[in-house]
Amino acid sequence: MRFTRLLFPRAIALAAAAGLLLSSCSSPSGSSDVSGTAAVADSTKAAGAGPAANSPLQVVAEFTDPQMVGVAVAPGGKVFACFPRWDYNPVYPIAEVGPNSTLKPYPNASWCVWNDSVKSEPLKHWICPQTVFADKSGMVWVLDPASPGLKFTVPGGPKLVKTDPKTNEVLLTIPFPESVAPRKSYLNDVRIDLQNNYAYLTESGLGALVVVDLKTLKSRRLLDKHPSTKAVKGLVIKAEGHPMIDAQGKPAQFNADGIALSTDNAYLYYCPLTGHTLYRIKTAALRDAALSPEQLAQQVETVGEIPASDGLEIDQANNVYLTSFEQSALLRRTPEGKIETVAKDARLQWPDTYSFAADGNLYVANSAIHKTPNWNKGVGQPRQPFRIFKMALPK
Repeated sequence: MRFTRLLFPRAIALAAAAGLLLSSCSSPSGSSDVSGTAAVADSTKAAGAGPAANSPLQVVAEFTDPQMVGVAVAPGGKVFACFPRWDYNPVYPIAEVGPNSTLKPYPNASWCVWNDSVKSEPLKHWICPQTVFADKSGMVWVLDPASPGLKFTVPGGPKLVKTDPKTNEVLLTIPFPESVAPRKSYLNDVRIDLQNNYAYLTESGLGALVVVDLKTLKSRRLLDKHPSTKAVKGLVIKAEGHPMIDAQGKPAQFNADGIALSTDNAYLYYCPLTGHTLYRIKTAALRDAALSPEQLAQQVETVGEIPASDGLEIDQANNVYLTSFEQSALLRRTPEGKIETVAKDARLQWPDTYSFAADGNLYVANSAIHKTPNWNKGVGQPRQPFRIFKMALPK
């Protein structure tokens, strides 16, 4: 998911008090495992209902703080979570999730450190990771837009990192030049095309797609002037009926965000979060560097109208799954264009990111973005814990 370049009030306070842009995420206790449980009872009650009757969702893990936005499940069954440096300075921005909601730094504790002592090595540390994604071969990728507080990128910090969850080794680090990830950019989500050896990304700060040749490690910024990657101006999106309007009275303008790769790798689906339209483009066109911006724009297809959505994914039957934060629901769009409800549950407070597991389960994380201070006149609202859910993938 996630988002626009906003430094939340809490982040401002943290920056002044603790140097958010270069702060440490090492554990005060020095322990390699920390617990993310112990949700405050009053907060949970104030946030509303528990599970819906006959809800298919099972809680895998839950965390009171810091804010979680993403989940990935590797083919071997390991679960990973992503905690960006937005309002808080997480101990482990990327973590392996263990029993009882415990967290282990991933790939190791050194990668989780970001402070003055390591500021000369922005490519060797998580600065503000936004996405963790498991590809079909079992590798885990982390996309780090390197923009703490969602304000500006740290020079030399934006990167895509390939890791092996079996060995906890970093296999590949791909830096993005400022021409691809400008200072006001926010690289958001990624999908890996193993057939053509490419990565496809959304960039939500300014609005664009990014493609990466995984053989040459060269990247290109595309469709950064096209309306398909831009928020719909004037549209006020809502979550649980709450209008997403900032303290200055401006509606949230979230650009290209959700992304999904078709099963045959032929099409990339994407959507701006502030919008109700699903788009797609042939991946062959994205890989063709000979196409002019005008020629590439002609390849963009409008798939159809959808509810405002954050995360996207596609199953083997080419159903496009949508996280509907407006409805606290998980939806899917059939190839025929029918929108179906997969799960509706009050605990889905801003469902954010999907992950399909090899065992047939669908995982999803909720990030409760609408409860944060920026969208509530500077005052964070009571909320339930951040949770990772799973359910059997519906037929």
